[in-house]
Order: sequence, then structure tokens, then C-alpha cells
Amino acid sequence: MTDFTPSGPAKSENSAAEIVRCSLKRRYSAERRFKLYGLAAVCLALAFLAIMLGSILANGYSAFAQTKIRLDVFLDERVIDPKGTRQEKTLRQADYGGIIKSSLRKTFPKVRKRRDKKALYGLISGGAGFELYRMIREDPSLIGQKRQIWLTAASDIDILNKGGVDRSLSQSERRVNDKEIAWFEMLQAAGAVEKVFNTRLFTAGDSRDPEQAGVLGAVVGSTLTLIITLLLSFPFGVMAAVYLEEFAPKNRWTDLIEVNINNLAAVPSIVFGLLGLAVFLNFFGFPRSAPLVGGLVLALMTLPTIIIASRAALKSVPPSIREAALGVGASKLQTVTDHVVPLAMPGMLTGTIIGMARALGESAPLLMIGMVAFIVDIPQGPTDPATVLPVQVYLWADSPERAFVERTSAAIIVLLVFLICMNLAAQILRQKFERRW
Repeated sequence: MTDFTPSGPAKSENSAAEIVRCSLKRRYSAERRFKLYGLAAVCLALAFLAIMLGSILANGYSAFAQTKIRLDVFLDERVIDPKGTRQEKTLRQADYGGIIKSSLRKTFPKVRKRRDKKALYGLISGGAGFELYRMIREDPSLIGQKRQIWLTAASDIDILNKGGVDRSLSQSERRVNDKEIAWFEMLQAAGAVEKVFNTRLFTAGDSRDPEQAGVLGAVVGSTLTLIITLLLSFPFGVMAAVYLEEFAPKNRWTDLIEVNINNLAAVPSIVFGLLGLAVFLNFFGFPRSAPLVGGLVLALMTLPTIIIASRAALKSVPPSIREAALGVGASKLQTVTDHVVPLAMPGMLTGTIIGMARALGESAPLLMIGMVAFIVDIPQGPTDPATVLPVQVYLWADSPERAFVERTSAAIIVLLVFLICMNLAAQILRQKFERRW
């Protein structure tokens, strides 16, 4: 039997097939590596996100609880309302702080030294007097009675109750000395200390005392500012995009406008703050630190983003939609308003979501127009002084009080929840207006 040797062309075909197989193998290997790189990038991003959120939650969850201390308080009529008029002006001017100090002295009668008394008074929040005033204002019949009242503890005592104070350290390295710890443990043994849900965090405005500070003022300010931003930026942005994409002639002027819009989308936000300071405050004289001015500034900032996204959405509508509408006799305006814009609306809403999310997290332009002010009262309208959540986070993060650290993280959590709710609402609207073709 003789051996068969392939001919020259057969060898050439075999080597070409081998080259193709090696090439395909390299391509498949490169594709697998690319997928692994992408998967690794996604996992790395998720890991960083988890670390960030974990850090925020670890620092901020304790702010949702607040320490309360029970005291036997005698609401002395001679101190609160000596004339018995029960007028609000008289009730407001009473020395409620003195009543609380008297109750503390009776609870700890062995405390005699002036310095020790001052430390003893520090167990209760400096704003506890306002809590007594609100209680008396709601029910004046309490005057003259002795009641057990739960009052907010001071921030250092709150941290102590939450386990944030290392008792093994020396007194010089702690904000709470041994006597304060001993008094606190006596109150604990008597059942006069409890930890409750911190409703004040969601029902109060800002305060110098961490235990009295809340985010309601910032939430209302952010809501008013974003409403004004949306009412101005969305309709004007959509109309500008529709005109530029559907009606505007293609010439050097429209090209110049498009270039300027693209450039404005990349302008730093603080430049818009300077514009608002110069135009809305200095020229028009609008009220400083008001949601009205903040909304105007953020509307200018978000307009380019909405215009660019809306134009891209209009371009994605198939030309056959326009041709079919024009073919059955619709005018150019009817074609755009009845067919093109409804089909492009989901993309427009996507651009609006991106712009509003950016506006919600901005603080630099609002700092320039004075929304960094210390605002205690809850704003009642768009012209009232207000602050927003990012600025509130900035103010608390810059505070030297340790208790503001957990308030800062709690405010960030509220900001993230606010953003998630806003995006969910926008997603629901997008699905409602979405049409398939």
C-alpha cells in the first residue's frame, strides 16, 4: 500500500483553513477578554457604589433615632403666666429654661457647685424650652401642674447613649466627663432615658443645636426650586428644540445657535450662579436666597441639556411618520404637534430627568445667590428665604459639632430618596407617553 501525499493546492487550502481557524480563535479570545473587562468594570463600579452607600448609611442611620430624658417638671404659674391672662405673648416670654434647670436640680439635689450645675444643665438640649412652650401653647391647662415630661437630650448625651463615646479614654479626650456619665447612668437606672424615632429630623428646619435640626426647610426649598425650574426649562427647552429641528432654516445663524447651546451645556455651574447674581439680584432686585431666583438660575443651567436631548429624540422619529402625516393632508404644524412630538416625548422626558437630577444636586450656583444663609423657618412660598438639600449638606458638613456628622449623612440619604422618587415619577410619565412604531 502506497502513502498518499496531498498535492500543492490541497496543502494551500489546508494552511488557509488553519489561518482562518487561528484568526477566529484570536477573535473569540479577544471578545471573551472584552466581556471580562466590561464585567470587571461593572463590578468595580458597583463595589465603589456599595462602599459609598454603606459609608453613608453607617454614619447616618443613627440620626433617625433621638435620645429623650424624662423629668418631673413643675409648670409653675408664677413663672409662666403670673397674671393668669393665658395670652400667647405672655406664654412665649416665660423662662422655660429656668423651669427645666429647676427640675434638674431637684432630680440631683447633691449637685451644688456652679461648674457642676452648668454641666448638669447640659444634659438637656438647649432647645428643650421651646418644647415646653409648644406644649403649654397647645394645652394651657397644664399650667400649675407637675408632669413627667420627655425632653430632648443634648447632642453629646445622645451620642453617649448611642455608644459613640469611648469611656476608656481620659476625661480630657472626651466631650462627656465622668460626672455627666454618672448622672446619665442614674437616669438610665431610673428608667428615665429612652431612644425614640427622630421625627424632628423631618418636621423642623435648621438649628444651631444638632439635636433640634431638621431637613424639612431644605426639602420644601428644594421642592419649590425644582418646580420653578421644571415649569421654566421644560416647555422652553422643548419649544426651542422643536423650532431648531423642524422649522428653523439651515443657515449660519442656526449653526451659531447650535454651537452656543452645545457650549452652554459644558459651562461650569458656578458661571450660571454669577449670571443670576448679576442679573436677577443686582439688576432686577429679586429677593436673595429665594426659591424663585434659585429656580431661574437652575432653569438656565438645565435648558441646554433639555434642548440637546429633545433634538436627539426628534431626530430619532422615522421620516416615514412625517411623510405619512403630510400625505394625508396634515399641515407641517399638525404633523409636528400630533405625531412627531408625542413619539419623541419619552426621549424629551429622559433629557428632562437628566437636567432635573443635575439641578437637584447643584449647590455652587445657589451659593452665589445667597441660598447658603442660615434658615430656621419653613418657606411658605417661592419668594421666602430658603435653602436646598445640597446646601444643607454643605452647611452641616462644615459644622464643628460632632453630632452634625450623622445629620449630614442623614440629609444625604434624604436627598437620595428625593432623587429616586423624582426619577420614579418621571419614569411613570415616560411610560405613559411612550408610543411604539
